[in-house]
Amino acid sequence: MSNAPVIAAVDGSEHSLQALQWARGAALRHGTGLLIAHVLPDHAQLYAGRRASLHDASEPAEYPDPVHDWVRSMIGGGAALPAGVRYESLEGSVPEALRVIGTGALMLVMGSRGRGGFASLLLGSSSRAVASTAACPVVVVPHAERNAGAAASAESAGRVVLGLHAAETPDDVLSFAFEEAAVRGTTVQVVSAYAVPPAPALVIDRPFEVIPPEGLADEGDGVPAEREMLRSQTQRLAPLRARYPDVPVEQAAVPGDPAGRLVDASRSAALVVVGRHHPRRTAMSLQIGSVAHAVLHHAHGPVAIVPTLKDNA
Repeated sequence: MSNAPVIAAVDGSEHSLQALQWARGAALRHGTGLLIAHVLPDHAQLYAGRRASLHDASEPAEYPDPVHDWVRSMIGGGAALPAGVRYESLEGSVPEALRVIGTGALMLVMGSRGRGGFASLLLGSSSRAVASTAACPVVVVPHAERNAGAAASAESAGRVVLGLHAAETPDDVLSFAFEEAAVRGTTVQVVSAYAVPPAPALVIDRPFEVIPPEGLADEGDGVPAEREMLRSQTQRLAPLRARYPDVPVEQAAVPGDPAGRLVDASRSAALVVVGRHHPRRTAMSLQIGSVAHAVLHHAHGPVAIVPTLKDNA
């Protein structure tokens, strides 16, 4: 259990209220507080009561109306709320204000688009900028149109999907995925991709094949690159399996495009977890890795972009 809060970034749009709903559940699962953050427009001082408690709020005008109404309806409807719920008005640019307040947070949750975003855009500029620079994990919750096609199956709905490059993905990313699976009481499905050599007869549209570690004997069937990838996965996952013995783990090695496979997996996942930066990128780069970028733009469910400790230095 962590004392660091879950932060929900809201602006009154339907997208951000969906993120607020997700953040409420995350704070309850982790047994921590919920901080609702709103970045004020530069041209107005609309709301008072910085760091006021929503439980004690008596003046609705202190909060953006859609947020206040949603929280009050949750209380009135008997839905569970975290033990500590606070609201804070911020000033400045959205990415910078959220980057500052996110320092030390357990995670920062936001919608894929904000108020005034173009309907054709899958990911708003603020969401992309915050996911690229925040010191804490950033969870981007997609709008309803993207999530509508997510078909939940009895076998795989609710898994935490971890995109893993065995040689490069930082331990922070693995730890975040396993912790999320632990508090949800669900499975971690680990997905890695291997390069496909040019071969006319090779079929690359293979479905996921989940193989347990005991199935990786040398005499078994399978593409050599796939089996080597699974062995590398098993080696990287060993410390996490020991730390989280009650979290079931499924391993999958697939040919070709990792982002496409993670997007497919997002249709039935509770959360997709990927690392933020390629190791050779600078900590404050506004670019995220190509896999994280593609998954953020196309996933059918929530995506967590996890930075590394050296990003926070």
